Amino acid sequence: MTREQLIVQFLQNNGWGDAKRTPFPGDASSRSYERLTRSHEEIGEEQLVLMNAPFMPHKDPYSTAAKLAGSDPDAFICLATALTRRGFSAPRIFATDRDNGFMLLEDLGADLFSQVLTDDPGKEQELYSCAIDCLAAIYRSSFSDQLSARGAQWLVRKYDAQALQTEADLFLEWYVPEFGSAVDETAKAAWYEIWADAFTHLNAHAHGIALRDFHADNVFWLPEREAIAKIGLIDFQDALIAHPSYDLVSLLEDARRDVDIDMVGGLISRFCQQAGIPDDEKFSAAYAVQAAQRNAKILGIFVRLARRDGKQRYLDMIPRVAQHFSRDISHPALANMHDWVSEFAPNVLETTA
Repeated sequence: MTREQLIVQFLQNNGWGDAKRTPFPGDASSRSYERLTRSHEEIGEEQLVLMNAPFMPHKDPYSTAAKLAGSDPDAFICLATALTRRGFSAPRIFATDRDNGFMLLEDLGADLFSQVLTDDPGKEQELYSCAIDCLAAIYRSSFSDQLSARGAQWLVRKYDAQALQTEADLFLEWYVPEFGSAVDETAKAAWYEIWADAFTHLNAHAHGIALRDFHADNVFWLPEREAIAKIGLIDFQDALIAHPSYDLVSLLEDARRDVDIDMVGGLISRFCQQAGIPDDEKFSAAYAVQAAQRNAKILGIFVRLARRDGKQRYLDMIPRVAQHFSRDISHPALANMHDWVSEFAPNVLETTA
């Protein structure tokens, strides 16, 4: 059977064969989504989301080293269930076909943070404060690294030095050749040594689950719900056990939109207070290191998406990410990284969004 025939069969088997199907815009992954709409005599119009995620085992060393779950449905099933059991607004799962990578999911609507704030910029403080509260609650929650749900099992792995370095190396492999100067073996050795030293700052705090892609285009505003449930969560299948600053960085140093810089310090303090973490120099250093690592990765990924995959639109977001990265490496904990970048990729320090 073709994949389309399998989808039709899945929908028919679960009572949604007559639903209207409306595709969502695609992202950078192999997954696709459709909104399903049907009429019900008693309750009126119903909507669900069809996830179409053909399972393709990792064949490239990067995905393995970076500990990406990719399209494995078991990761999404287990993590979504673990989150909803704890009161967080991940999509509820109504039906699965693990063999073919299909799921029927709760429709969280269309009110992504990015859209809500485009329509009403004055809501930024309210939305981001609630998102911070949600992240702190996730950090305080107890998640086993061994998850199971609906016949699926998933091991939530650690965001270890190998994964951190593999991701940071995308800057060296893709961004520097595109915008920087030639890097010899001595410079490469210095790059690895600087990161190894920087990563020690991430050991200063207890680690917790990081959803790993928590930003304005992946977070929904659900004002009809209460407290932390007002934050709708998606794209968490690559979650790892990581430093508590990771998702905080994802939210506040967003590649897709500018967060009011005057709010950032207060939001970081709010997170620390609610997470039970001292808002001190140790956290400041860890935050800077985690932010620099993540933004180095994103700079490399955006160049890779443009040059290898032909997705040129990602180049438009590079100036904002470069500005974040430049600010991150200005922290004293990353003085050596600042010197390295000044020599081999100085345009990062000169780029303005």
